[in-house]
Amino acid sequence: MKLSPHTAPVEPTDLLIRFHNQVGAAIDVTGSLSRARWSCHGCGDTGYEYAVHLTREDTNGHATACRAAYHRFQR
Repeated sequence: MKLSPHTAPVEPTDLLIRFHNQVGAAIDVTGSLSRARWSCHGCGDTGYEYAVHLTREDTNGHATACRAAYHRFQR
């Protein structure tokens, strides 16, 4: 698989976990153990939970279903 800014983006300083979706785009879980959020570099979706274990479960579900390779959304 070719690495790109979407499959191997720069790691944020508060990165806790990095998942990869079905096509290799990174999904980062950032924050702290008590307040974490996830952000998909493939489709641009994000999610927020209060505890990292809940965020991890939500992120894993997204990684299992997401097949987006990149996005060009304006933020």
